[in-house]
Amino acid sequence: MTSSFTSDVSRVRSFNRFYTRQIGVLQEGLLRSPFSLTKVRVLYELAHRSQLTAGTLCGELGLDPGYLSRTLCAFERGRLIVRQPSKADGRQSLLTLTSKGRRVFAPLELRSNEQVAGMLAKLSLQQRKRLVDAMHVVEDLLGDGTSSGQGKATYLLRPHQPGDMGWVVHRHGVLYLQEYGYDERFEALVAKIVAEFIQKFDPKRERCWIAEKDGEVVGSVFLVQKSKAISKLRLLLVEPSARGLGIGRRLVAECIRFARQVGYRKMMLWTQSELKAARHLYQEAGFQLVEKDAHKSWGQEDLVSETWELKL
Repeated sequence: MTSSFTSDVSRVRSFNRFYTRQIGVLQEGLLRSPFSLTKVRVLYELAHRSQLTAGTLCGELGLDPGYLSRTLCAFERGRLIVRQPSKADGRQSLLTLTSKGRRVFAPLELRSNEQVAGMLAKLSLQQRKRLVDAMHVVEDLLGDGTSSGQGKATYLLRPHQPGDMGWVVHRHGVLYLQEYGYDERFEALVAKIVAEFIQKFDPKRERCWIAEKDGEVVGSVFLVQKSKAISKLRLLLVEPSARGLGIGRRLVAECIRFARQVGYRKMMLWTQSELKAARHLYQEAGFQLVEKDAHKSWGQEDLVSETWELKL
C-alpha cells in the first residue's frame, strides 16, 4: 500500500473511533437501556417495517443466524415480539413487535432523536446541511448505491426548511393536473393546508418530512395534530422520477413511527379513490378504509373521497 492509502485507512479508523464515542456505542447498554447496539438495531427494524423474517434480518443486518436466533428468543421471553406463520411461505415466521415491545422501544427512539438533536443544535443551518450532505456522500460511496438496506438508490429524509412549502404547493399543482386533471383550485387547497401547518406548527407533536435525492427535493409528507389522541397524515407526494425507490413507503412509515412515539392513539387520512399507488401504501401500512363520499371538485365530476384510519 502507498503511504497515501495507509494514511487514508488511519483517518477512516480515527473517524470510526470518534463517532462511536459520540453516539455511545461502547457503552454496555445503548441509550441508557439494557440492550446492546445490535439488539436496539433489531428492535428498530421491527418497529419500522412489516413482513420481516429472521432470514431477512440476517441478510440485511449482516448478523450471525445463531446470534439473531438467541436475540429473538430473548425478545419472545420478554414478550417484546410475536411470531406468526407467513401466508406466503409456511416454513417462515413473520416477526412483529407486541404492544409491550413498542412501549419498550419508544423511549429508545426518543433518546436517540434527542441525542442527535443535541449534536445538531450546536451547528448553524449551513453547517447542518454540510454535515448531512457529507453523510449522503459516505452512504453513496460505501453503500453500493443502496439506502436503509432496501436495495434501492440513495435518498435522504430531512425536516422542512424555508422554500419547501412553496415546492409542496407547486408540485402538487403541477402533478395533480398532469396525472388527474385537477385544476388550480386543488393547488389552492394545498396552499391553505401548508399555510395552516406553518402558522400552527407544534414541533413536539407535528412533523413535515422532505425527501431528497441527488440534492433535489423529490417527496414530502406531513403529520399534523387533529386532537390530543388523533393525528392526520397529509400531502404525501413523490416525484415520478423517484417512484419505485421506496420513498413513499418510508414517508408513511415515518409518520406512523412519530405518531406512536408522541402518544397518538389513531391516525387518519383523506384521499381519493383514483390515487391507486397511495392507497396501496396506506393499506400495506395497516390503514382501514372507513368512509367514502362522492363529490365534484377541482374541475372533476366523478370523484370519490375516502377516509382511512389506523389504530396506533
